[in-house]
Amino acid sequence: MGAPAIAISKVTRQYARGGEVVKALDEFDLEIPEGGYYAIMGPSGSGKSTLLNLVGGLDRPDTGQVQVAGEDLNTFSSGELAEFRANTIGFVFQGFNLLPVLTALQNVELPLLLTPLGAAARRKQALHALELVGLSDRVHHRPRQLSGGQEQRVAIARALATDPQLILADEPTGDLDRESAGSVLELLERLNKEFKKTIVMVTHDPRAADSAGHVVHLDKGKLERIVDNRGEQAKQATDSPPTDAPPTDGEG
Repeated sequence: MGAPAIAISKVTRQYARGGEVVKALDEFDLEIPEGGYYAIMGPSGSGKSTLLNLVGGLDRPDTGQVQVAGEDLNTFSSGELAEFRANTIGFVFQGFNLLPVLTALQNVELPLLLTPLGAAARRKQALHALELVGLSDRVHHRPRQLSGGQEQRVAIARALATDPQLILADEPTGDLDRESAGSVLELLERLNKEFKKTIVMVTHDPRAADSAGHVVHLDKGKLERIVDNRGEQAKQATDSPPTDAPPTDGEG
């Protein structure tokens, strides 16, 4: 592992909800090394989605610092942040977020429209991304002509199209059957191990969490513990002992 890909220090993010102020993250600290594969788990309201949005530059903290790829996101203007996301981060969503009127190839090309690449270079890069996810024979198919697993692989190809350092996945297996989910998890593992992509995945699925190198457990906006799936000592972030079963998850 190299330098930190993500460094979060003393981050607080709160929202007004029903006349009350809710702290989604409370003095939160987390460091993820370059090339790491981390799953984020926790019950509903624990701060999982907020954490992913802050790392992805889709939201800003009220206090504290969020560093991604050595850059302090708090110092960026909205335009600079959009450019940074386009060049550094690939997003994968539970609902795929593919445009139904476009082919797989055209969907994968979309993030490349924000780059200075010409049409021929965009097409070549998008085809390469589809080849990496095993869909070279589906480039001209539209989403309705694909299975759920194939749609998610197109979404992963789209995330890879700009060759990002970091992939953020929000419940990537949530809408998939067991076989398709297994295929997607194998692909994410390959991207991490062979292509050295740093991956952060929010999930409620213990099987998906088990595929990651580490599992970060959140509770009430705080880091509860980090479990190393590769057998090294788990890091306890609180005085409470770890539970044997992963917490029940939901939107957070």
